[in-house]
Amino acid sequence: MSGNEILVGYDGSSDASVALEWALEEAGRSGRPVRLAYVFEWVTVAGWVGPGIAPGIWPDEAARRQVEELVRKAAADAVAAHPELTVTGEVFDGPPTVVLQERSSRAGLLVLGTRGHGGFGGLLVGSTAVAVTAHAHCPVVVVRQEAAAGGRTGPVVVGVDGSECSLVALGFAYEQAAARGLPLRVLRAWHPGPGQRPPSGPEAWEATAADRAELDEPLARWSRSFPDVEVDVAVTAGSPASLLVDASRTASLVVVGTRGRGGLTGMLLGSVSQQLIHHAHCPVAVVRER
Repeated sequence: MSGNEILVGYDGSSDASVALEWALEEAGRSGRPVRLAYVFEWVTVAGWVGPGIAPGIWPDEAARRQVEELVRKAAADAVAAHPELTVTGEVFDGPPTVVLQERSSRAGLLVLGTRGHGGFGGLLVGSTAVAVTAHAHCPVVVVRQEAAAGGRTGPVVVGVDGSECSLVALGFAYEQAAARGLPLRVLRAWHPGPGQRPPSGPEAWEATAADRAELDEPLARWSRSFPDVEVDVAVTAGSPASLLVDASRTASLVVVGTRGRGGLTGMLLGSVSQQLIHHAHCPVAVVRER
């Protein structure tokens, strides 16, 4: 596999198909090759879970051939619809979480739906998708079927709190905005810790100004690399997750890091990132350093 490749978790489900469509659109912009990865999850030694196929005895060569044909046809259909792209498919054995995490080390981007069947029997929000997103070695885009952003022209939104992970996410967001020809909206949210009162009056203004000033250097650095990207910055008091979910209503993509500090103290999978995966109204990219 190429380190520039877009890897798609695929099992033939409707959610996986939505993820594949997003990946194909991304490949059309970037020229990257796309690889479909179907992962067998052998639930017990006596049976397996497959797309519309009755459980069989492992190893079941007929079932294996059916899955290989499913993946081959999906790749062929993708090439027929996008002849300018390179699309391949591969079938792997093992727990989906482990296999996808390992394969992500060889990919440039991993794209997942939020739930699946068959080979991705555990690909539900809160299980495989969240686990893979937390530990993948490359950026992960999670596409909920009801939040697919086909045809959207809203901005790319990124949550930044000054942490290293959020600054890596900022760079990814600039790249996405530039590739799509869309504006970038940078959000920094702050709210008091448990038992603390929010500042008011001059204190609130000073807190906002200090947070905004901290963004100046990284924004200037990335703007030099992407001078054509129109950037809007908002520093707002409130729950980071709520603000980002609300911003996702009109966004094409929301980008976050895997962990944060300061204003985005909850930016860990299981808090802000997980809430976005569950509730965002557009696809969500979770970015970490390799």
